[in-house]
Amino acid sequence: MSKRFLRPPGARDERHFQASCIRCNKCLVICPYRSVRTGTLFDGFTNMGTPIIDPRRVPCYLCMKCPPVCPSGALDATLTDKRDVRMGIAVIDKKTCYAWQGTLCRSCYEICPLFDEAIAMDDALRPVIDEKKCVGCGMCENVCPADPSAIIVKPKGEK
Repeated sequence: MSKRFLRPPGARDERHFQASCIRCNKCLVICPYRSVRTGTLFDGFTNMGTPIIDPRRVPCYLCMKCPPVCPSGALDATLTDKRDVRMGIAVIDKKTCYAWQGTLCRSCYEICPLFDEAIAMDDALRPVIDEKKCVGCGMCENVCPADPSAIIVKPKGEK
């Protein structure tokens, strides 16, 4: 399985992003949480030198500081509302999710910045993702106590 990475908030579609990102690292420098880092060859050839987020290590906290500092348009500077971000979609593996296996766990639900919107709890107290509202920040993946994480964020454009 190849390593998955997210792009910073406001990233254009991958093809446009790759073509327009000038690898200036301004998004990396402005990020107060150190969520954004520069991809290396170990992260895959297509990620080399570009800004990436590994949500299991450090998720995006949706501070929205990176889109306006992008000089090339690789990040949409008009994006200001965290509800409009589309970095990816969280997906729950029900076979490994503690809550779906009968153990009370609300980690992903409680950390979600769109509380009780992007992740809701069903009648059996199991997390359910609303794909229309999930912004793909990776906070849920980051706090999941299962190892490997039972909830992962698939980057936008990934099937």
